Amino acid sequence: MRVRTLTLAAASGAALLAAGVLPASASGATPRSAQEGSVSAADLLAKVKSCSQISNGKYKTDDETSATVPVCGKNGAVFWKADMDIDCDGQRTTNCNENRDPWYQDDTAFHQSNGKPLKAETLPYVVVPSSSSIWNYSSAGIKGGGVVAVIYNNKVEYAVVGDTGPTKIIGEASYATAKALGIDPDPATGGVDSGVTYILFKNSKASPIESHSAAVTLGDQLAKQFLQSN
Repeated sequence: MRVRTLTLAAASGAALLAAGVLPASASGATPRSAQEGSVSAADLLAKVKSCSQISNGKYKTDDETSATVPVCGKNGAVFWKADMDIDCDGQRTTNCNENRDPWYQDDTAFHQSNGKPLKAETLPYVVVPSSSSIWNYSSAGIKGGGVVAVIYNNKVEYAVVGDTGPTKIIGEASYATAKALGIDPDPATGGVDSGVTYILFKNSKASPIESHSAAVTLGDQLAKQFLQSN
């Protein structure tokens, strides 16, 4: 993980220099991932400006908020725009455990190829709402290991569908997803209140589910197809 973080930080720095933009701090800043794949955030976002609602109602982003987020349909994908809460469930790691996360659970809805729960600290994954009368993700062609383009602050991070959450709440992703996008990944205090777009590609599956490189490779292909078909 250390090597990957340094590599991504270096790539991000090179991109900033090429664009004539210097980072706010050359040292001490939180490393951010480089653009994953060849499809830009702007091109993807241009295709999800309008929503053709496919959910039977809308979701809350948190318990205390009102239901304002619909699930929208596109050719080959579904999407929503919400916040990002931090999921630290699955295998216990340095930053994802019951001492760091007051809501920690030692399992995920979908498992690695060896049968173990996913590892939220190192694997970018997204949480989908458990099936309900509002929306049934599996009926929409979304399944465990399905590839997701997560967009925030003009960055694209490819993730997999890794866990399920409450039936009435939407907008959650793993520690690793948040960290890669420059969002505070702390499970107790991190996350972001808005500005995150989740594009889930129908009938897709990264294999094995725990391989982030597999998700990136497939995600880039699916993102190109998405641009062509919408």
